[in-house]
Amino acid sequence: MLSAKRILLIIGGGIAAYKTLDLIRRLRERGASVTPVLTRAGAEFVTPLSVSALAGHKVFSDLFDLTDEAEMGHIQLSRSADLIVVAPATADLMAKMATGRADDLASTVLLATDTPVLIAPAMNVRMWQHPATQRNIATLKGDGITFVGPNAGDMACGEHGPGRMAEVPEILSAIEAALGDGPLRGRRVLVTSGPTHEPIDPVRYIANRSSGAQGTAIARALAALGAHVIFVTGPATVPPPDGVTVIRVETAHEMLEAVESALPVDAAICAAAVADWRVASASDRKIKKTKGGLPVLEFAENPDILATLSQRTTGRPRLVVGFAAETDDVIANATSKRTRKGCDWIVANDVRPATGIMGGTENAVTLITADGAEDWPRTGKDQVAAQLAARIATALS
Repeated sequence: MLSAKRILLIIGGGIAAYKTLDLIRRLRERGASVTPVLTRAGAEFVTPLSVSALAGHKVFSDLFDLTDEAEMGHIQLSRSADLIVVAPATADLMAKMATGRADDLASTVLLATDTPVLIAPAMNVRMWQHPATQRNIATLKGDGITFVGPNAGDMACGEHGPGRMAEVPEILSAIEAALGDGPLRGRRVLVTSGPTHEPIDPVRYIANRSSGAQGTAIARALAALGAHVIFVTGPATVPPPDGVTVIRVETAHEMLEAVESALPVDAAICAAAVADWRVASASDRKIKKTKGGLPVLEFAENPDILATLSQRTTGRPRLVVGFAAETDDVIANATSKRTRKGCDWIVANDVRPATGIMGGTENAVTLITADGAEDWPRTGKDQVAAQLAARIATALS
């Protein structure tokens, strides 16, 4: 897919810059050409020699290079690539992009370009969560900048949380999606999948039987049509697909936060089986069994992610699709749910144990829209996903 594609890689200043050496190698293995732009801070972490050797190309770094700028080098760089990738995208570089600053070669190229831009943020967790950074993220997404990551985990600074740069395979998948062909090319689509786990205490939780298989299949089918897919998944038993941006969560509250941070998107497919309730006050210690006594658990209602997305007054996706797993009166209950939640479509199915659908490899669904109910024959979940992805592509065309 990347054969003969031209990638302009801007390397920002962060410890994650070391990953870009592997990224360059893997891009060239796939037939892409890589033109590197190394920021002054980036050169503190990787050397121009190592970057140039792996890219097989001159490294650009100086806005005031007499030879390059005599030929309007920053303009040429900004227009000659199929895709500009910024990795790592530091808080400083993102702030420059969001505010239109152009005080070095990298930021000038980014301001002068009409080429699609994909960024892989990397920074300390507090920097990522700071309101200023979150405002910049919203601005960049509104400008059409595509994100991959960041991931949560341990950081070089010793802290833990969101801010780690996405791993090289994830960045490669995002690049392939950004450059892919298909009816959904250039579309951002959100897919939620899997169950949520709502803690009772450190060792127990409330969950359901969702495997995440259908959500994974839908994300894969949408990516195959060229969409940039943001895949928000609970702790599913089925692994996430390749070629999508994966955000892992545990609880309904974490899923809602991840969903809202992914906006704006063109479509949202809420296939996750989100727990309706949680324990109001989960214990921070294991609840002990006592003779003759039973623990009393007080429940609280979880956020309604589908309704929250469907009823947004600003930034609502053009298409919001929900799922209804029912055990009785499937069509009536699902039709009522579509009206109550305010979503555009509902994909309904019968999940009684006798059907073998919950956790199985097949599905039999009914697509409910404003025009009525449409029964689809029982088939494999991949086939259901492909049919739904095709309908979504038609709706967004």
